[in-house]
Formats: sequence, structure tokens, C-alpha cells
Amino acid sequence: MTTSSTTLRNYRWRICALLFFATTINYLDRQVISLLKDDYFEPIFGWTETDYSRLVISFQLTYAIGMLGAGWLIDKIGTKLGYALSIVLWSLAALLHAFARSIPGFAAARAFLGISEAGNFPSAIKTVAEWFPKKERALATGIFNSGANIGAIVAPLTVPLIALHFGWEWAFIATGLTGFLWLFFWFKYYEIPRKQSRLTQAELELIESDTPGEPGSETTPVKWVRLLGFRETWAFVIGKFLTDPIWWFYLFWLPSFLNKEYHLQKMELAVPVALVYLLASAGSIFGGWLSGHWISRGQTAHAARKRAMLIFALMAVPVVMAQAAGSITMWFAVIIIGIAAAGHQAWSANIFSVSSDIFPKKAVASVVGMGGMAGAVGGILIAQAAGMLLDHYKALGTIETGYYIMFFICGSAYLVAWLIMHLLIRKNETIPL
Repeated sequence: MTTSSTTLRNYRWRICALLFFATTINYLDRQVISLLKDDYFEPIFGWTETDYSRLVISFQLTYAIGMLGAGWLIDKIGTKLGYALSIVLWSLAALLHAFARSIPGFAAARAFLGISEAGNFPSAIKTVAEWFPKKERALATGIFNSGANIGAIVAPLTVPLIALHFGWEWAFIATGLTGFLWLFFWFKYYEIPRKQSRLTQAELELIESDTPGEPGSETTPVKWVRLLGFRETWAFVIGKFLTDPIWWFYLFWLPSFLNKEYHLQKMELAVPVALVYLLASAGSIFGGWLSGHWISRGQTAHAARKRAMLIFALMAVPVVMAQAAGSITMWFAVIIIGIAAAGHQAWSANIFSVSSDIFPKKAVASVVGMGGMAGAVGGILIAQAAGMLLDHYKALGTIETGYYIMFFICGSAYLVAWLIMHLLIRKNETIPL
């Protein structure tokens, strides 16, 4: 049986499309609060930057806890049920925001959203490991991960309009309901490759071409203690700890930055925010394609990922000048932040693929969960730092100094993470478990 293009039905890319839409919904739900913060919640409820940072932390704290548990659970029960359970819970959590009226009420809803949304990336990365050979994994990851950016683009184009015409509560209700629609398509089209009747034998052989003898549906999770004994686990965990917080900062503070620095409100935010995430989406897909292209030209996955990640780490460096560039025109700042966001998403497509390159399928979700937990902990620290810094310098009348400091952190984190991962990961082989 051959694997020529004439015999392949490319069903695996339909699975990738499902992951893309789930990730879009995931980010659409979490973005709503940042878009309503300045125009609704600050004047209605009297929120300060510190109050907002505490809501961000309530999300990230439970997201961190949920990441660790979600990774183990998905390795245990499989991607089909694990992903479905996660999106049902986070859709309910999104709906609950509409009924909150106080900081504790919003904090509870954010906490529920955080722990339930934690299932998205462990499920998606495990699905990619099950459905794609190594040379295609980064591209598949880049495509589904671009859903994060599409969600962040759709949100500023729709959420302010919904809030303006129907009230802020309906912004949460409308976005929360979208997850239930996705469930129909997930149960209709998803199954692991060896059980999928729509899959040709040729495509199955391609999917399993570089993991011979490794079942694609094994659901016996590996103990965390054992995984922590490998320095490759620590490389992934540290890499996520240092770089995930930067994305959290862009996600939760970009609308506020544009509001405070350039006095943009409501629909005025739509175009600059959408431009940043459009660039990020392009970066996600290009980042996944680049390392896969090098692998197809004969490089090892190990070498291709490292080379690509260094390039993307360098793309983030100019963001240290975002505040200064923005003093000339807002669009300089927006473009610089957009390029840095593109670098992050390209980096993300490859760091996720590193986990599936190194670890067998039965451990991928657990490792991704550990890394996600570390990234969320880093996000808690950067949220706390951002809230305190911005409130401090806002009181002094120099809030731009706080943004200078935050953008310096954003520009330097990736190079530090790349160096640590370079030192810890030196093998080009899958760890036998």
C-alpha cells in the first residue's frame, strides 16, 4: 500500500480544523472580560488595575491547577471524552459571568473558567500526536493554535457590539453558547485513527510512519514522578514558565494599554487589536510550517525545532521599544507588538511540538499539562507584577514607565528560555517509557 497523494484523503486535516475551532472558542470566551473592563466594569463596579489583576490571577491559578489534572485525565480517558468534558464545563463557566455583580462573583466565574479551559491544549496536542507524523505536527499545531488569535480577532469585532446593543451580560452568554455547537461536530467526526472508519489505510500508514509499534490510542498515563525524572520534561516546563506569561500579558492588557495610552474605547479598539492578532495568527502558521519544512529537507526534528525557535525568540526582542515607538504614532507600537505576538505564536507551535517529538503519545498530555501549569504560574506572577506596577506609576502620573518595564520583560524572556532548553535537550530520540 502506498502513501501517494492520490490515495490519501487527508482526513487528519479535518481533525485539525476541529482543534482550530475549539481553540478559537477557548480564546473568545477568555477575551470578553478584557474588552469590557474599561468601558463597563471600571465605571459600573469601580474596578482598579489591582482588582483586575486579581481576577486575572483567579483565572490563572485554577488554570494552572487544571492543567496538571487535565493532562493526566486526558491521558487516562482519551482525547474524545476529555476534550468534550472540558468544552462543556468552560462553556458553562463563560455563561456564569453574566450573573456576576461583584469582584468575588467574577472571581468565582473566572476560577471555574480557568480550571475547565485547561483541558484545551493537552487535548489538542495529544490529538496532534495521535493524528500526525512528526514532520507535520508543528504545522498542525500552528494551524490549530492560530485559533487563539482568530478568537482574539473575533472578540473585539463582536463583543463590544453585543454589549452596546444588548448589554454586557449578553456578550458572555453569546460566546458561552458557541461551545455547545462545536460538540456536535466533535462527536460526529472524531475518533482515534485506528478506529476511524473514514480513514484510508494509506493515510493511517502515513500517520504512524515515524512511530512504528506505538499505539495511537494508549490510555495508560505515566506517573508524574517518573516524567519529572527527565531533564527534557524540565526543559519544556521551564520554557513554558518563561514564555507563556508574555502571551497572557498581551491577551489581558493590550486593550487596556491602548485605552490608557491612546484613549481608544469600545469599537475603536477593534482594528488595532485585530491587527495584532492577525499578525500572531500568521506567525503561528508560518512557525509550524518552517520547522516542518526543514524536517522534510532532511534535518532532524530536534535541530529544526531549535533553529526555528531561536529565530522566533529574536522576533520578540523589538517589543522592548513598543512604548517609545508609540510616542511617535500608535501604529508603530501596534505593529511592534504584533510582530512580537507573531513570534510568540510561532514559538508556541514549536515548543508544543517538542513535547510530542520527545515523549510517546501516552505521556504527551501529561507533559503538556505540566508545562501549561508552569506557564499559568508564570502568568500569575506577571499579572501581579503588571497590576502593581501599573497602579504605582499611574498614581505617579507616569503609567508609561510601568509599560516600559513590562515590555522589557516581554522582549527578553524568549532568549532566556531558548538558552535553557538548548542546554537541557540534546537528544534526537523519543524517550522510551
